[in-house]
Amino acid sequence: MTVRILNGSAIRDQIYAELQSQIAELQSQGIRPGLAAVLVGENPASQLYVKSKIAACEKLGIFSEELTPPATITTEELLRLVADLNRRNDMDGILVQMPLPKQVDSKRILDAVAPEKDVDGFHPFNVGKLVAGKPNLVACTPLGCMEILRRSDIPIEGANAVVMGRSDIVGKPMAILLMHAHATVTICHSKTRNLPEVVRRADLVVAAMGRAAMVTTDYIRPGATVIDVGQNVITDAAEAERIFANFPEKIEAFRKKGNVLVGDVHPDVVNVAGAITPVPGGVGPLTIAMLMSNTVRAARLRRGARSGSPQAVGATKS
Repeated sequence: MTVRILNGSAIRDQIYAELQSQIAELQSQGIRPGLAAVLVGENPASQLYVKSKIAACEKLGIFSEELTPPATITTEELLRLVADLNRRNDMDGILVQMPLPKQVDSKRILDAVAPEKDVDGFHPFNVGKLVAGKPNLVACTPLGCMEILRRSDIPIEGANAVVMGRSDIVGKPMAILLMHAHATVTICHSKTRNLPEVVRRADLVVAAMGRAAMVTTDYIRPGATVIDVGQNVITDAAEAERIFANFPEKIEAFRKKGNVLVGDVHPDVVNVAGAITPVPGGVGPLTIAMLMSNTVRAARLRRGARSGSPQAVGATKS
């Protein structure tokens, strides 16, 4: 059996082509979608993430502005900054890059973002709309996973799906999206009994536990579809050699760079899965694509743009 590699980069490019035509339509009406990215402090990983998001805006013609308050900012000061962005009509989306410094109340900040500008899909209003089957702005990573499945013609309706992980950002919205697409969904987590046995029943597995290479071949039914959300950096040579024992090119890359990226799914799973997303190049590119899609959708909805439908790329139906 030959495994299908679900190429997230290729799907991202399809979505970008569709978004470019939507953006051109908005611009013909005098509307340029705008995204504000708030990056607190100088966390290198956060800086990299925001840089890639700003680059995507530039590629598509979305107006973007990066705000970089110091790491010493207080909750009240950051709330005032978010309130200013809520009032700005040129900003359709507000992205507050996580994590925030310890002295900042992250929940208060995320809840302060106007729901119609919440392009991350984290606000309780938008979560409630998703649960009710009337999605408005949905969390980007699970939305990206759905696009991979749909555009790869992976059957969802009637499938037994297992979501590994129950985070508010990925696991919970992923399960809800799959339910709305008529899958039968089981959510697993660190307290699930007989975890490999439960996961092995699935036609479709979404791994979002945040643990490097934990999903080994004994978790996966032969022929199942595996969506790997994990992004784990391995810096220990012994761990890299253990995980990539059957992939000498990865070990060689580790020796050159001193680190290697691995998902939550062990690379050997490629030998039993029917279809699988790679790491890197699978879910990652779709997360940013869905952020762009949400920004365009927010612009259309906020500004009353003329269109046959306000539904942007990635929006789901109940």
